[in-house]
Amino acid sequence: MIKKLALYGGPKLIKKEAKIYNSIRKEELASAYDVVKSGTLSDFVGKAGQNFLGGKKVRVFEKNIEKFFSVKYAITVNSWTSGLIAAIGSIDIEPGDEVLLPTWTMSACAMAILNWNAIPVFVDIEDKTFNIDPDLIENKITKRTKAIIVVDIFGHPANYRKILKISKKYKLKVISDNAQSMGTKYFKRYSGTLCDVGGFSLNCHKLINTGEGGVLVTNNKKIAKKLRLIRNHAESSLTYKSKKDLINMIGYNFRLGEIESAIGIQQLKKLKKIILYRKILAKKLIIKLKNLKGLRLPIIKKQCSHSFYVFPLILDIKKINLSRELICKALLAEGVKIGFGYQNLHKLPIFTKKIAYGSKGFPWSINNKIKYDYTNQNFPVAEELHNKTFMHLPMYHYDYNENDIGAIGDAFQKVWSNLLKVKK
Repeated sequence: MIKKLALYGGPKLIKKEAKIYNSIRKEELASAYDVVKSGTLSDFVGKAGQNFLGGKKVRVFEKNIEKFFSVKYAITVNSWTSGLIAAIGSIDIEPGDEVLLPTWTMSACAMAILNWNAIPVFVDIEDKTFNIDPDLIENKITKRTKAIIVVDIFGHPANYRKILKISKKYKLKVISDNAQSMGTKYFKRYSGTLCDVGGFSLNCHKLINTGEGGVLVTNNKKIAKKLRLIRNHAESSLTYKSKKDLINMIGYNFRLGEIESAIGIQQLKKLKKIILYRKILAKKLIIKLKNLKGLRLPIIKKQCSHSFYVFPLILDIKKINLSRELICKALLAEGVKIGFGYQNLHKLPIFTKKIAYGSKGFPWSINNKIKYDYTNQNFPVAEELHNKTFMHLPMYHYDYNENDIGAIGDAFQKVWSNLLKVKK
């Protein structure tokens, strides 16, 4: 009876899927065309000189980012995964060092640590912002801990005041992963600019995009120098005065092309407008959903803004006495593209047993191995959210308008009405 009413209580409300998110317009097309017409699709050179820093469009894009975010240095890369790898390398992380990070995040955060043969150490999250819980950080710090990766998941900033206070106490470096929070603010400062190094994704479904790409930001000259080295083959292709700076410096080809940079120049101009529109849509949806029993809406803490990369929701299963599976099934039947669960990195196969790491020295060192035990770890908040209570609307994937959001709100109300009516 519940299934029948939940899935077939009147005609399906959302009959047509919303358009896929696309912020590319004529300005980007014209800029990309100009680059193609010039014939210079990339102007990086892997040796000392001006073009070690890339072509004209790369450098203009980076200067514009520096101005927008009020930072001294911006370094573009070909993906945010590349950006994370470069960020970890730039703060002198060595094999066997430990780096703290939330378990509730994208796998690239942990894999970037493994790239340098260092040890990812997972921390549980807050249940309000879904970011790393600063109150749990100190218990994870050991003599091998060298850094913390903070992730502004879904677009809400983490508690940087507490985290930076801890990092100062223990002399730890802090990297902020702001892939989903570009343009959001924490106490009047942009996310990504509060730590030793931060950065953003320019992947196709981020707030602004170049198809693929990323950008790192820092106010530290030494870190900026190392980021640029890692991006462009490092010691193998650059004559460098200080050999000390090149110890363990492994370089890659993480270079962003001229077409992507030309598109990025135009996209950056639209960032504030895009975020504002997301906020308008989110506010409209919050109004539609605010009276639904047992549904917790997004929480935005004081002095913080939110990009609404996704629209996060939490079910109070005890209050409504209905499973997430049933609710999501009913919403999907109404045409709502609802997602549930996320990703707990400690559950990935690579992190379910003891792992050996090389000793300090080059990453391929095999002497005096350090073993880290990932078995029997407990992350109750992240696991409860993933397994039972967390749902989300993928704002990043669809180009929703106000009518779409209104229809989604109506579908939620219908599902709640049907399910709770039957439960009675």
